[in-house]
Amino acid sequence: MTALVIFDQVRGRRLAAEIVTLGGDARAPGAEVVVGAVTLFAVLMLLAVGTLVASASAYLTWLVRARRATRVANPSGPVMAAWLLPGVNLIAPVMLVDQVWKGSRPPLDRRVRWLALAGSWWASWLAALALVMVRLPLRGSSGELTGLSGLELGVTAVAALLCACTVREITRIQTAPSRLRHLATSPAIS
Repeated sequence: MTALVIFDQVRGRRLAAEIVTLGGDARAPGAEVVVGAVTLFAVLMLLAVGTLVASASAYLTWLVRARRATRVANPSGPVMAAWLLPGVNLIAPVMLVDQVWKGSRPPLDRRVRWLALAGSWWASWLAALALVMVRLPLRGSSGELTGLSGLELGVTAVAALLCACTVREITRIQTAPSRLRHLATSPAIS
């Protein structure tokens, strides 16, 4: 996303104007002048989409495993539904992550800190989502290729950092030596 924002700010407006003057015809006179920039833009878009898919897959895999570590026979269906069902995905994911945190048997004195972290993460995620999914289409065609700016990049970076903090917190609790000893000596939950 950073590369797209930089590309858009440095070359995007001029490239968009050049494409408009060509009428979108790849065989128009002068079209070969923009081929390199269009190719770079396409590669950056593919990298951004690939990174998004890879990070979403890694996160969902982690969440399913973290959830299974809290209870025996915990299916992955609710995780996918929480993130993929429209409307449900506006509130269910943060509730699911909170359930995983509680199920990991954290120290009781950390609840307020956890709620502040999880709430901040989710608020920043919803803000990033709103900026990308709602604000960009409303801005219309401003002569930019993506419409992404430093604002979207900053809010998305904050959301990603806070998400990483939630993952680290849950993983730290689940891999703590005292928790592992407790699970080894307790009977399985049916």
